[in-house]
Amino acid sequence: MKAIRRFTVRTVLPEPLRPLGRLAQNLRWSWHPETRELFQSVDPDGWRRAAGDPVRLLGAVSKERLAALAQDRRFLRRLTTATEDLNDYLTNPRWYQEDSENRELPAAIAYFSPEFGITAALPQYSGGLGILAGDHLKAASDLGVPLIGVGLLYRHGYFRQSLSREGWQQEQYPVLDPNELPLTLLRDADDTPAVVLLALPGGRSLRAHIWKAQVGRVPLLLLDSDVEENGAAERDVTDRLYGGGSEHRLLQEMLLGIGGVRAVRIYCRLTGHAAPEVFHTNEGHAGFQGLERIRELSAGPGDADAGAGLDFAAALEAVRAGTVFTTHTPVPAGIDRFDRAMVDRHLGDDGELAGVDIAPVLELGQETYPGGDPNVFNMAVMGLRLAQRANGVSTLHGAVSREMFAGLWPGFDPEEVPITSITNGVHAPTWVAPEVFRLGARQIGTQRAEDALMTGSVERWDAISEIPDPTIWELRRELREQLVEDVRRRVRASWRQRGAGQAELGWADSILDPDVLTIGFARRVPSYKRLTLMLRDPDRLRALLLHPERPIQIVVAGKAHPADDGGKRLVQELVRFADDPRVRHRIVFLPDYDMAMAQHLYPGCDVWLNNPLRPLEACGTSGMKAALNGCLNLSVLDGWWDEWFDGNNGWAIPTADGLSGPSEEDRRDDLEAAALYDLIERQVAPRFYDHDGRGLPQRWIEMVRHTLLTLGPKVLAGRMVRDYVGLLYAPAARAHRTVDAPAARELALWKRRVRDQWPRVGVDHVETAAGSPELGATFTLRVQVALGELEPGDVDVQVVSGRVDESDRIADPTVVSLKPTSPVPDIDARWTYEGPLTLDRTGPFGYTVRILPAHRLLASGAELGLIAVPAESAGMTAGLLR
Repeated sequence: MKAIRRFTVRTVLPEPLRPLGRLAQNLRWSWHPETRELFQSVDPDGWRRAAGDPVRLLGAVSKERLAALAQDRRFLRRLTTATEDLNDYLTNPRWYQEDSENRELPAAIAYFSPEFGITAALPQYSGGLGILAGDHLKAASDLGVPLIGVGLLYRHGYFRQSLSREGWQQEQYPVLDPNELPLTLLRDADDTPAVVLLALPGGRSLRAHIWKAQVGRVPLLLLDSDVEENGAAERDVTDRLYGGGSEHRLLQEMLLGIGGVRAVRIYCRLTGHAAPEVFHTNEGHAGFQGLERIRELSAGPGDADAGAGLDFAAALEAVRAGTVFTTHTPVPAGIDRFDRAMVDRHLGDDGELAGVDIAPVLELGQETYPGGDPNVFNMAVMGLRLAQRANGVSTLHGAVSREMFAGLWPGFDPEEVPITSITNGVHAPTWVAPEVFRLGARQIGTQRAEDALMTGSVERWDAISEIPDPTIWELRRELREQLVEDVRRRVRASWRQRGAGQAELGWADSILDPDVLTIGFARRVPSYKRLTLMLRDPDRLRALLLHPERPIQIVVAGKAHPADDGGKRLVQELVRFADDPRVRHRIVFLPDYDMAMAQHLYPGCDVWLNNPLRPLEACGTSGMKAALNGCLNLSVLDGWWDEWFDGNNGWAIPTADGLSGPSEEDRRDDLEAAALYDLIERQVAPRFYDHDGRGLPQRWIEMVRHTLLTLGPKVLAGRMVRDYVGLLYAPAARAHRTVDAPAARELALWKRRVRDQWPRVGVDHVETAAGSPELGATFTLRVQVALGELEPGDVDVQVVSGRVDESDRIADPTVVSLKPTSPVPDIDARWTYEGPLTLDRTGPFGYTVRILPAHRLLASGAELGLIAVPAESAGMTAGLLR
C-alpha cells in the first residue's frame, strides 16, 4: 500500500561521531577531498549507493558499523583532523579579511540567483547559470567574501532525463525531501519555522519557509512554498525549476526577489550576520529584490517596518547605488517578459506592493526603445534600471550586451553604454580531478597547490614547466581510462532503462578505447549551441570515428528543456546516430547530464568541443573546467574563448559570421561543420597521434602544458570573485554608504530638474583656432552652449576626438572635458567653454562636442541616458532613460 505521508527518520550518531553530522551539513565536503575520503571510509559500498552524498550515507549506515567506528581510534583521529580543518577554514582570516584593511569593502553582499549548482546531492540547477552561481558562492567562501546566497528550493529540482527505446528524451521529477538533503530549516527564537509572507491578489497569501545550505563560510537561503498553510496553487510555486506558465514564473520571481530580501532580513536578525550593503542580481529573475528594498525605504513612521520615509524616486536612487546586475543572455529571447497587466495586478494595491505607486514600478520594466513592446514588463530592463552597476560575463558578451541594450541609452555609441564585463571563472577545487591536484601538490606542496587553485592571484603556474612529459601523458591516459569505465557503466544502465536485455549488451564492454583521441561535448540543448553540427555530414563523421590510424571517439551529454520539442529532436537525432552498430563503440550519448557526470567527463576528455552560433554564447564555462584538467579546447571564438585563445591552447573553429539570416542558416552550418571536420582531420588528430621515439606526442603535451601554465590561472572563480569585489562590490558599497536618505533625496531632485531642463540644453556654436593639422598640434576649442536653468556644475561639456571612418564615425575616441570661461552666462544666456584639442593621430581625424549630465553621485556620464550634441552631428540625438 502507498503511504499517505512521508518523512525522514534521522540517524542518531554516537557521541564520538557527532562531528560527522556537522561535516555532512557543510557543503565544503563537495570540494574537499579529505572530507569526502573520510565519509567514504565510513562505508565504501554505502558511499557508492549514496552517490557520494554524506547525508544519505549517514541515513543508511548500520548501527553496528557506527558503533565500531566510535571505537576506532584511527578513524576518530581522522575525524578530529577533518573537524579541526573545517573550523580553521571557517574562522581564520582569508583574502577578503586581509584585503579589507586596505580598502573599504562591503560588510556583506546578498547574491540572488534562480538556481545554484553546488553539488549533485542538492539538485537545484539546470545548467551553466546555476553552476556559475554555485562556483561564485564556493569561491567567495574560499576567499572569505561575506556573501549570503538567496534562491528557491524546488521540490522536484529540474528533472531527471532518460531515453525511450527510440531515443526520445523522457523526464522524471522525483520528489525531494528537504530533510534528506544537506539543509537545515531556519527557525525563529520560539523554535517555530521562520516564515516569509507575500500578499497575492484577492486577499490570498503566499508563505514560504527558509532552508539554509551552508556552503563553506557562505549561507545559502532557499525559499520553499510547500508549506501546509498555503493553498494548493501556492504550495506549487516552488515545485519545479523553470516550470509552469507565465503567471507561475512571475510568482516564483516575486518570491525569489521580494521574498528573498525578507528572508535575508530574517536571517540577519536571527543570526547577527551583518546586513548586506550590496545586492547582486544574477540575471533578471531576481530583479524584484530592488522593489522590495524600495518599499522598505518608502515605509513611513506609521508602518510596522518603518523605513527612511523616502518617496519612490529617492528610494530608487538609494537602492540603485548598492545594486549590481549581471546579465547572462546574449539574445532578447532569453529574457523573461511578463504581461504588463499581470504585473500590475500582482504588485498593485490588491497585491504585494500595496501603498507603493505602481506607475513608476511598471515604467522600470517598460521597453521604451525602438522595437520594444509597451505592453510587456521586461525583467532584464528592470534589472538594469534598478542597478547602478551592470556587467556581462565575458569581454565579447559585454560588447554584445551593450549593443543589445543600447536602446536604453539613446544617443550614445554602444561602446559607452554603462555595462562592463567580468569574465566568468570556475571553482577549481570542484572541477579539478584529484589526480591532477595530487600532481600539483607533489610539485609545489599541498598548501601552495590549494592556494593556487582558490585565489587566482598569479598570472602563470610556472611550476607546470617542471613536470616531465611522461608524467603528463601518463596522467592524461589514466583520466581517459577512468572516463571509459564510467561511460561503459552509464551506457549499460541507459540501455537497460531503454528496455534492452542483458544478453543484448555484450558490445557495451568495448565502448570507447583508453588510447583513442577523446572529444567531449556536454551542455544544455538550445538550438544555438548546435548539438548536431557534428552530424552535418554523417559519412565524414563516420570516417573520422573509424579512421584506421587516427580514430576519434566522442562523448556527448545534454538536456533539452521539457517544453522544447525542437531540442528533444536534436537529442534524438544524435542518439540514433550513436545507436548505429557501426559506430556505437566510438560515439555515445549519456543521458541525465549533471555535476556528478561532469566531474568525470571534463578530466577524461582530450578535446572539449564547443560550436555555438557566434556570438550567442555568453561565456561557456564547460571548456574552462576541461582546461583545468589538461584538456584542449576546440571551439568557435565565442564567450571566454574569444578573449583567451592564443593559438597554442587549442583550436579555433572558423565561423561564417556574415551568414546570419534565416535563409542562410543551413549554408552557415555546412561551412562551419566542414571547418570542424577539417580541423579534426588535419590538425587535431595528427597532433595527438604524432609520437616521438619515446612513444610520446610531444607537441600535444606541450599544448597541454601551455594550457595549464597560462590559461589555468585565468579561468578560476577566485579570480572572477576578486574582480567582482574590486570592480563592482567595493564601488557599490561606497555608493551605498554615500547615498543615504538625504543624499538620495538630493540626487532624485537633481535628476528631476535635469530631465525637466534637458530639452533646453544644446550646443549652439563651436569654433577652433586656426592652425596646421599636423601630428602633435594642439588647437584651442571654444564652445557656446545653452543650459536652460541648469548651472555649469550640472553638466560636463566634452570634446570627443579621434580617427574617423568613411561615414565620419569616431573610432577609439579621446574624451576631454572643457572648462567654462566665466562664472556667469553671456547676454544671450549662453555659456562659453574652452579647452585643448590635440591631434594625437595621423590620417582622417574628427571631433565633436557633447554635453552630459554631471553629478558626484553618478557612476557614469551615460547613467541618465541624456546627451546633447551639435545639430549637424548625424545619427546622434538626445534621448531619455525614464
